[in-house]
This record gives sequence, C-alpha cells and structure tokens, in this order.
Amino acid sequence: MPLAAQMYPPSQQAEGPDLRAEAEQLFALANQARTQAGAGRLEWDPALAEAALYHCRRMAYEGPIAHRYDGEADVAGRAAQAGARFGLIEENVAVGPSAEAIHQEWMNSPGHRDNLLNPEVDHVGIAVVANRGVLYAVADYSHAVLALSAPQVEARVAGLIRPSGVTILVNPSLARAACTRDSGLPRAASGPQPRFIMRWQDSDLARLPQALVDRLSSGNYTKASIGSCPAQSAQSSFSAYRIAVLLY
Repeated sequence: MPLAAQMYPPSQQAEGPDLRAEAEQLFALANQARTQAGAGRLEWDPALAEAALYHCRRMAYEGPIAHRYDGEADVAGRAAQAGARFGLIEENVAVGPSAEAIHQEWMNSPGHRDNLLNPEVDHVGIAVVANRGVLYAVADYSHAVLALSAPQVEARVAGLIRPSGVTILVNPSLARAACTRDSGLPRAASGPQPRFIMRWQDSDLARLPQALVDRLSSGNYTKASIGSCPAQSAQSSFSAYRIAVLLY
C-alpha cells in the first residue's frame, strides 16, 4: 500500500497532481538565495519530497494551512516514515498564486527565511499542489545523516582521534560491548582495563565531544579502542550514531 494511503484516507487527500515544475522552481530559487547569503547549496532528497507531498495534499484538502493536522504525525515523523534520515529537520508551508510568490513569502517572513537560509541544513524536499485556484507548497529541510555501518562509523571517529598521537587498537569488540551499556564494562571483560570510557550519541561525526578532546590532549593516554552500536531511543524519528571510546 502506498505510504500516502497509509497516512491519510482518500477523503483527506486533494486529488490534484503534484506540480513538479513549480517544486523545481522553488528548489532553484532557494539555492539562489542561499548562494547570495553565503549558505551551502541544498541537495534534493526524494524521501523528504515524498513526505512534503503527503502533507501538501493534506493542506490542499484542509484549506487553512498548518504544519500538522489532527491524526497526523509531525514533520519528523512524516519524514522518517518516508525513509529520510536526519539529525535536524524544519519545515516551511505556504499558499500563494505562484511558486515565485511563495518564495517571496518565505523570504519576507523571518522564521521561514531562517529555515530556508539555515546553514545547518543541507537537503530539501519540496512539493506543490494546486487546489481552489491557488498553490499549496511544503518544503522540508534537513541536515541529512548517512546510513553508515559500525566499521564506517568507527573509522571516521578514528580519523578524528589519530592526530592526538593515540594508537587505535585493531579489535573493537570491547568498545562495541561498552557502547551498548550505560556505564561500566561487561562482567566478562578481561585483559587491560581502560582508564577512561566515553559514550555519546550524535548525528554529526565531524567532531569529538569536548570532554574526550580534553582527555586526548592531556597526554595521559597512549591507546584507544572505538566501538559503534545502534543508537538508543530507537523510537525517535531522528537518526544518530552511538559511539564508545575506551582510553588506555
């Protein structure tokens, strides 16, 4: 069954087709504005566009625009259900006579402009539906989270730790086991014990937690083991990586 049919019964969906040309025009106008503002260009995200279309059809059916209607998931839930992975998500909605007019509405509204020009977002999905002689538009912006395997996550974190001069241990099994716990190590753990354990969960693998950076810069440690495991709070719509680093 299509995702749209799962989200809304036919009585709550506008029948008009989505207007791809107008959605592409809003996408181009957004990237022009971001370039002028010095923000990075947005990449098109099909999953976000799918989520935007479902909500846009609901808006076109309802008439008065809103970010959420009765019985509907919020933007994070809709995007996750469509298959998007993200650590940050925000949404613009509008009704207007044309794509250009809608873009100007967003640029003239401080909150909508902030969403559109937010340098923290890097992907977008946009949908436009015609109904009642006007256009309804939804733009879902996100900071995308890649679907990385545990070894890929561990390799990225290792790349952040190596400049400190600490040697990365080859076997990640103990760190992976520690990652699944809230504290301590498994009872069966044998061999040298770590002197410091850092666990964290984040959607951004570009930086280490400051507490870990401070430990690494202290010069008191020579080896590190890195382990990744599934993020906790799996029911959340937001995507994140969970990591444990053991210092010796």
